[in-house]
Amino acid sequence: MKKLLFFSIILASCQKTEILTAQTASQSSEKSSQIAAKSTSQPTSQSAVSLSSFDIQGHRGCRGLMPENTIPAFLKGLDVGATTLEMDIAISKDNRVIVSHSPFFSHVITTKPNGIPVTQAEEQGLILYKMYYTDIKKYDVGSRGNPSFPQMQKMNVSVPLLSRVLDSTEAHARNTQRDLPYYNIEIKSYAPWDNYYYPPVNTYTDLLMGVILQKNISNRVIIQSFDVRALKYMHQKYPSIKLSFNLDKLGSKTLSDTLSSLGFTPYILSTNYTSLTEQLILECKAKGIRIIAYTIDDLGEMKRLKLSGLDGLITDYPNVAKDNL
Repeated sequence: MKKLLFFSIILASCQKTEILTAQTASQSSEKSSQIAAKSTSQPTSQSAVSLSSFDIQGHRGCRGLMPENTIPAFLKGLDVGATTLEMDIAISKDNRVIVSHSPFFSHVITTKPNGIPVTQAEEQGLILYKMYYTDIKKYDVGSRGNPSFPQMQKMNVSVPLLSRVLDSTEAHARNTQRDLPYYNIEIKSYAPWDNYYYPPVNTYTDLLMGVILQKNISNRVIIQSFDVRALKYMHQKYPSIKLSFNLDKLGSKTLSDTLSSLGFTPYILSTNYTSLTEQLILECKAKGIRIIAYTIDDLGEMKRLKLSGLDGLITDYPNVAKDNL
């Protein structure tokens, strides 16, 4: 969730296939995949989860348990109690909307199509916006796991199209008769990266919204970003969409000063949990802003911040939050 800073990111979720492998697919997940296209296009009376309650957001699906930002991670996130699925968006050379935190293939977790791990020297040459999706989906990160998350199940998966993620999760929610989830989707734009890591911010935003509108899930989508440009454009062109303003910390600025850069009041303020204060929580509530903290994996911190009035949290382990909060 944390904002990318220049070229220091070593995170990616580029996987070998977009469906669960036989060893990882549960019976319900297989049925979900079979009815995905039909169920996402049909009207339903099934209810959506209410965001009036405490919101447990599965970070990149459930990064602590499954390869991040992949279909298995999102299905697992639903199964272990996430009310909202948090994810990140990148764009391919052929303007396909894909789900990836990093704009390039990380050397930490990525394996090339020839079976050789990506090196740190190579990753900056593997920028997703400069690659066609047919090539992107040949790369695998799930098989190597992630050394920062020892519980993560290793599997051969690829970075998915957003449309495939939505088809799969919507079908899975219906098939398992659980509440339909919300989606917290991050636009990763940053002015120095325009036309290099990502398309211009307005094009980036319109491509993302094209998928959301096509899948008819606008009422259950939150668009988050650190980029004021993206949020302003969203507010102007897509005024009905809930928006989350992301920031690491306020610093010396007041909340009012920070929000003045937007020119409107966002639905959510999302901030690093280490910079949260009771005063900030109170100020957000006074302005009618929901406040969500990221990325909290420690149960003690989860409990402390929930008691302080937090509206929800983003975690790599939604199972821990669900079972203990």
